[in-house]
Amino acid sequence: MSSVSSVVEITRTRSWRNVDAVTYGPLYFLADFNIETLARLVGNSVLPGTETRMALAAPVMVQLASGSPGPEWSAVVWSQPDSSIASFRRAVTYEEPDADRAIEETREYAASIGRFARGTRATFVPTWVLPPWHRGYGPLDFRPGLGIAHLLARMNLALSDALRDEPNVFVLDAARWIASVGPRAWSDKLWFATKSPFTAAVFEQAASDLAAAIAGLNGGARRLVILDLDDVLWGGIVGEVGWQGLNLGGHDPAGEAFADFQRALKGLTRRGIQLAIASRNDEAVALEAIDRHPEMALRRADFAGWKINWTDKAQNVVDLLAEIGLGAESAVFIDDSASERARVGSAVPGVLVPDWPGDPSKYREALASLRCFDVPFITREDRARSGMYAAERTRRTSLSAAGDLQAWLESLDVVVTVESLTSATLDRATQLFNKTNQMNLATRRLANTELMAWTAADDHSVLTFRVADRFGDSGLTGLVGLEFEGPRARLVDFVLSCRVMGRNVEETLLHVAAAHARVRGAAELVAEFRPTSRNAPCLEFFRRSGFRAESDGRFVWGLSTRYERPPWVTVRDHSDVTRAGNPA
Repeated sequence: MSSVSSVVEITRTRSWRNVDAVTYGPLYFLADFNIETLARLVGNSVLPGTETRMALAAPVMVQLASGSPGPEWSAVVWSQPDSSIASFRRAVTYEEPDADRAIEETREYAASIGRFARGTRATFVPTWVLPPWHRGYGPLDFRPGLGIAHLLARMNLALSDALRDEPNVFVLDAARWIASVGPRAWSDKLWFATKSPFTAAVFEQAASDLAAAIAGLNGGARRLVILDLDDVLWGGIVGEVGWQGLNLGGHDPAGEAFADFQRALKGLTRRGIQLAIASRNDEAVALEAIDRHPEMALRRADFAGWKINWTDKAQNVVDLLAEIGLGAESAVFIDDSASERARVGSAVPGVLVPDWPGDPSKYREALASLRCFDVPFITREDRARSGMYAAERTRRTSLSAAGDLQAWLESLDVVVTVESLTSATLDRATQLFNKTNQMNLATRRLANTELMAWTAADDHSVLTFRVADRFGDSGLTGLVGLEFEGPRARLVDFVLSCRVMGRNVEETLLHVAAAHARVRGAAELVAEFRPTSRNAPCLEFFRRSGFRAESDGRFVWGLSTRYERPPWVTVRDHSDVTRAGNPA
């Protein structure tokens, strides 16, 4: 298929369309200056339709003490250092600074934010900044015990350290907003006229960062970068000059820029962002360059997949997404060709296709400027994801060689480890809630504080599942949420990463959920499917699961009968229930 309409149709039939619209929730602003411009930018432009509200005019500490407007609200707490910290107010007028007292006041301020934040979904705290023209003590301004810049840096670090254990508080770097705008960032004329020291350009930077952070909190971060090869990862056309003739590294300015861009991409993989290739090239020639060129920072193992051929790139992007198991809304497409960017952008709805500079010296900057990778936390699974995808390629190759699916499944030596949700696994479990779409029974989107609060109820239980096989450890990739109502247990959540689907892990999760429900005295286990545009695979699984279908979306298992697990899957149950008797 080569027409735009045909690729869009493939995208639809494979369920790789955008996930259902995300509701970001309302946003509450607390500040000791006029922050109305920022609220308008968020509600009207960067997150249109978002409800915004500003706290009543008062010192920020008073606003914080008044409490949050409700747990469904997120908040921005933005103050000026001289109004929040009395010791700093004296220091900035060149009184002898009392650094210890300033740090103590900062911790008191952070404690007030922490108490307030526990009543919010998330709270964002911009760091303290000084006007760009403020020189303090000049060459002495970073002198410990004297300099104003040094004291402010210590206060910002103390603020961040004091809020470190508040899982739903995020400290944002306001200094970067000021630096990006430069001398136009601050206006005393605006302050005297409107009681807002920052220009609109600063608020635009702040609004964009807030939008990216809130999108990440709601599972909207991009997780895959799909790249062209020629004049993107290296200079030159590899099919014409061979790998030896490519401009990459060395002492050439463009070659150094391409190598630096590769290192920046490699850095993204350490944050859990995957790379893939969609390139018009001869596959053998391109892979030889990746394998053999001595200046390559990226090798085959760094790519989750590739489509290197002469097929339409939009078709290749769709096929890559299907192979990797991600939706179009999870992907970024980078290509030096404006026509290829336009083709993919129009044919594959949901893929982010940024304008791309023609000068390779600007590639690293263009990549780092993308506000689409922000997440609320980095997990162990994120750090190891590249290796997991490399193992998955080996796994697929072994399946092709085996031919017999059943024999292949039995040969995997799958081990599933079960644990109750803990604070140590909370971030990863929250990530699964907010990023998993296909095998997701209810597709609930919860912040980590909301998930922990739900789990804490006596009639609720959340189990997490780690999956490993002979090819490698896939990490924490599944969870179930159970709610107990007298003789009935309700399977509220059934979530499994697409990376481990099809290895009998789905049946194992049901086996463990049924066993736990039986230990808690339930007579039946009920699962109610809530459809989205992406979770049809979950419905298909439950239809063939053996559960009795009472309606198209309601499935029941009578717990007088044991739900059997596949005998070739080993279950290691270390959950709280197991301590009272091994249910699995």
